[in-house]
Amino acid sequence: MFYGNRFWFSMTVGAMCWVGSVALAQQRLDLTSPDGKIQVILQFREKLEPYPQGRRLYYSVLMDGKPVLQEGALGLEVLNRPPLAYEWVIKDKEEVAVDQTWERVWGKSKQVRDYYRQLTLTLEENQGLHRRIGLVFRAYNDGVAFRYVLPKHKWLKDFQITSEATWFCFTENHTLWAPDYGGFVSPQESEFQQMALNELEPGVVYGLPTLIKVRDDAWAAITEANLNDWAGLYLMPMPNMPHTLVSRLSPREDDPLVCVDSVTPRQSPWRVILLGRSAGALIESNLIHNLSEPCVLKETDWIKPGKCAWDWWWCGSYAPEVDFKLGPNQETMKYFIDFAAEMGWEYQLVDWQWYGPPFDEDVSWAPHPTSDITTCNPNIDVPALVKYASEKGVRLFVWLHWNHADKQMNKAFPLYEKWGVAGVKIDFMDHDSQEKVGFYRRTVELAAKHHLLVDFHGAYKPAGLCRTYPNLLTREGVMGNEYNKWSDRVTLDHCLTLPFTRMLAGPMDFTPGGFRHGNQESFEVVGGDSSAPMVYGRRGFQLAMMVVYESPLQVLCDSPYVYRKSSHGLDFLRLVPTTWDETRVLKGEVGDCIVIARRNGTRWYLGAMTDWTARTFELSLDFLGPGSFQVTVWHDSSSKRLDDLKVFSKEVEAGDTMPLSLVSGGGVVACFEPK
Repeated sequence: MFYGNRFWFSMTVGAMCWVGSVALAQQRLDLTSPDGKIQVILQFREKLEPYPQGRRLYYSVLMDGKPVLQEGALGLEVLNRPPLAYEWVIKDKEEVAVDQTWERVWGKSKQVRDYYRQLTLTLEENQGLHRRIGLVFRAYNDGVAFRYVLPKHKWLKDFQITSEATWFCFTENHTLWAPDYGGFVSPQESEFQQMALNELEPGVVYGLPTLIKVRDDAWAAITEANLNDWAGLYLMPMPNMPHTLVSRLSPREDDPLVCVDSVTPRQSPWRVILLGRSAGALIESNLIHNLSEPCVLKETDWIKPGKCAWDWWWCGSYAPEVDFKLGPNQETMKYFIDFAAEMGWEYQLVDWQWYGPPFDEDVSWAPHPTSDITTCNPNIDVPALVKYASEKGVRLFVWLHWNHADKQMNKAFPLYEKWGVAGVKIDFMDHDSQEKVGFYRRTVELAAKHHLLVDFHGAYKPAGLCRTYPNLLTREGVMGNEYNKWSDRVTLDHCLTLPFTRMLAGPMDFTPGGFRHGNQESFEVVGGDSSAPMVYGRRGFQLAMMVVYESPLQVLCDSPYVYRKSSHGLDFLRLVPTTWDETRVLKGEVGDCIVIARRNGTRWYLGAMTDWTARTFELSLDFLGPGSFQVTVWHDSSSKRLDDLKVFSKEVEAGDTMPLSLVSGGGVVACFEPK
């Protein structure tokens, strides 16, 4: 991994030890971001709480001198032992400042600056077992992060965490956006509902990232980073504590009373609070990847982002141009491979049923007990398809049920490498327990050994693993276009909320590119395997997702027949890349509209989307940099035909302004090429 502009200095403030609860009760520690705009305050206090009364350590976060979070408690609850939360004394304190850069293999920006100040505390109980715990806080210019560290100790060699007692205490009844997945067992595919803090339902666990509007010029999002051999994090409203969220961890599958079962020394994932003066500023942040482990792969040249054709969305439907129903067979796969080659797309996804029945006939959605992921079904010959696709410049992904992959990956992954398969799409994990989190890492590690790319579906939110293993290109964990096959839930509001919520965590496989359009009156759910799915909104809206939605593997959902029949915008789908050197959020209102510019090499691409309200912007082109550019613009017309695009080109320069007109339910895409 390349490093440049590296500047590191350390200020070690000796081994500090105070004795006496009176002095400690007044002890205050401050940590400030490099630009001085964000401040963390740590303070010991006696405080009457819904829990046993005692002296605890509380943290507060300020931005521009005004509170974002105030007096949130910290601690861990351990099985059959007192909680690690009370009566701490500081045994050691260290402060460091770090300024370094690193380079992504792919992502929303190539060069990433990792610039922060860090405070590390070693704490010890001043009574009882005198166990020790560490706390590490970091202050960045775009947020705050902290984690728990469990050192090896005679009273803390192995441990079972039953709960995490981290509070996020806001000062007012702010508006937030959060998903309710119905519990811990979930593919994390839902809307991010807008509500006030006091409208959260007691006892409900809400998913991450959670977006909070603190005030007009202060936005926050809570999530986690570097989730490794730990349980996934959720939030719940705190009983009897107004405007307060408390952390909840996903329970283990082998013991629901325990969330994390491990041995010391260990450290938790980072608890992350993204901060920005607008909701769009959070999208530009690199904080989650800065907090994740660097890439461990020595060679990454084989990792190729790209676009992918996909057979399943239209599986069971009739394709008039070839006069057969699409399904899990050789003819269908060649039909999609031919189209991928025609479009210049890098990949084709061979979805489920290629190796036999994925599910048990007797138990709903349970994995089939005898399916073999090293043997093709009689209707599909994957090695032959790999050869056929290779001759056309296309490579294949193959679908796997996670349970089958878990049992057979040691045999299957070397075989797929021998066949020449490019990657695997692994599905139906539907949990972020400690066990499932371990499965993800184990899978991408073995996949990398055999030069396989990975796309997780039925997946929990990203937490930075793709920095460590960049062969993990994308994951679902999002309610995407797939849902249009059986529901009307993928609304424009939902699509325009995702960039400010789910996408903050990392790449999302939304499967954009639906070319059968509907508005409030004409959209319909056909349903069933023979469905011809529709999407809400106009052609430009779907095209803009290719720029707005981050995913180095963009899986295009529609069928070759539909793409060829209504070809407006196909030229943009050929042109647009899937990985970026720079990202700028130019405008954005959660659930209403967004305008993003992203650079790939010397070209800039722009994507803009609006809800059912038409909007007009005067867009500054300062992001382009010096020189003249030829811009080509694809925008929706206001005609009744929802697939009707208008295209024009002109010369522009940085400093110019460009009018941007978005019709109801529409979008705009543009490509700026230097003259």
